[in-house]
Formats: sequence, structure tokens, C-alpha cells
Amino acid sequence: MADPDVTFAELDFDRGERFQTVRRELGVGAFGINLILLAPRERGRVHSHDRQEEVYLVLDGELTLIVEGVEHVLGPRRLARVGPGVRRQLVNAGRERLVLLALGAAGEHVGRDGRAWESWEEGGPGRQPQEVPLPDDLPAS
Repeated sequence: MADPDVTFAELDFDRGERFQTVRRELGVGAFGINLILLAPRERGRVHSHDRQEEVYLVLDGELTLIVEGVEHVLGPRRLARVGPGVRRQLVNAGRERLVLLALGAAGEHVGRDGRAWESWEEGGPGRQPQEVPLPDDLPAS
């Protein structure tokens, strides 16, 4: 059996550069994903995209997302989506390091194309995930 189409990477919060191009490290072709690290007072360029929408997920610190000149402050676990053609700037106005993931894609999302099985022993083409019951939880140790 050939190796499955799976790759792994690790987010490096201690790298000396602002960007980790996770998409390239994983070989992702359908969307972009970057780890962005901004030291206190650092900021990115004012930019937009012709076709791509972006989602920013704050992992640590505080992002000041400036959208068309208006500031929006997001703390950890907060997300924002910015559509194509909208100017934005990523700013770390805080005193701590900012760690965030930026995900971007262009084109329509293909949803509900998954297949599911009740066990590893079950063969065949699988079924729609919503047709397969969730498995029992692992037993308590």
C-alpha cells in the first residue's frame, strides 16, 4: 500500500522571522496558511487582495486589525475575516508578542464532500458523515 497523502509541520513560535509559510511546509495547494509573529510595536503593510479572502486567528497577544482606516482589537481565540478588495493592516500595538494564523483562499468552498465509516474494519465507499453515528468515547482510565 502506498503512503497516504499526509504531511506534518510544527508551528515555530520562537523563529526569528515574522512569517512561517505553513502552506509550503505542508504542501497545501487549496488555501494559504501562515504563522505571523509580530513583536511589540511591529506592523505589517497596508494591503488588499484581488480575489483572496483572509481569516486571521489570534493565538496569543492582541491584534489591532485596521480595516479601511478603522481599528478593531482582537485578543486570543478571536477571529476576523477580511474580504477581497478591502485594505487591511496587521498591527501589534501591545506590549507582548502577537502570534496569529492567517488563512487565505480564493474561489468557492467545496463543502460536504466527506465520507465516513463506523469502524476501521468497515469497507466500501463509506457514507455521508451525518449518516454515521459518532463512536463511543474512550473508556475512563
